[in-house]
Amino acid sequence: MKEFLQSAEEACRIAGKLQLEGLKRAKRIEFKGSINLVTDVDKACELAIVELLQGRFPDHDILAEEGSGRRKDSEYKWVIDPLDGTTNYAHGYRLWAVSIALEYKGEIVLAAVHEPNHDEMFLAEKGAGATLNGERIRVSETAELDHAMLTTGFAYNVREAKNNNLDNFENFLMRARAIRRDGVAAIDLCYVADGRFDGFWELNLFPWDVAAGFLMIQEAGGRVSDFRGNPFDIYSKEILASNGRLHEAMVEVLAGARP
Repeated sequence: MKEFLQSAEEACRIAGKLQLEGLKRAKRIEFKGSINLVTDVDKACELAIVELLQGRFPDHDILAEEGSGRRKDSEYKWVIDPLDGTTNYAHGYRLWAVSIALEYKGEIVLAAVHEPNHDEMFLAEKGAGATLNGERIRVSETAELDHAMLTTGFAYNVREAKNNNLDNFENFLMRARAIRRDGVAAIDLCYVADGRFDGFWELNLFPWDVAAGFLMIQEAGGRVSDFRGNPFDIYSKEILASNGRLHEAMVEVLAGARP
């Protein structure tokens, strides 16, 4: 496990360096949807990460956002978002992340999330806790929604999907102290794990968006579920994460938005 975690951290740092270097030049931008971007830097980062991990663990499966995955029917699967927050990156809004998780027999067992702009490295290992730059992190102690700062996001199908999170946003706006929306799910989850945010919810995310952050929150003492409070699956389309103390109250708010 130590070798896996060190490799994930190394791959994150390589990708983070490529991203910072890429800010200095014009980026080639393509569209996967009307507002869903991908840049040449996303692809270069994914290639670098996959090459490192496949070179060291050639029998492992890879699930990566930009399609560099290789299926080998292994018990191990790396789940990779090479650049979470591509829209931020393309606009020069300096908040994005590299997110890498390792799934073993269907369970996330380690995670690495790197935010290169602030040189923050979040790491987690199942049963061993979560850290930020080597220091243990814990979720917040906030116990009332009125005192909570929450975070959310809107998926790339927000214009087309009927279930687009706008109703949930309005309901939480009336209950929480504040809501933020930065467009980087991996960072939102890590910030909940570190106590900067008290809770997070979102719809229509992908496994690479949430796999690493999911473990980070669990190992920092928080709770992750679907909108009804049921056990979370990284392949599902609902995620609710909190410090645990706010979880039932957040489930109730989400229930109020359902037909």
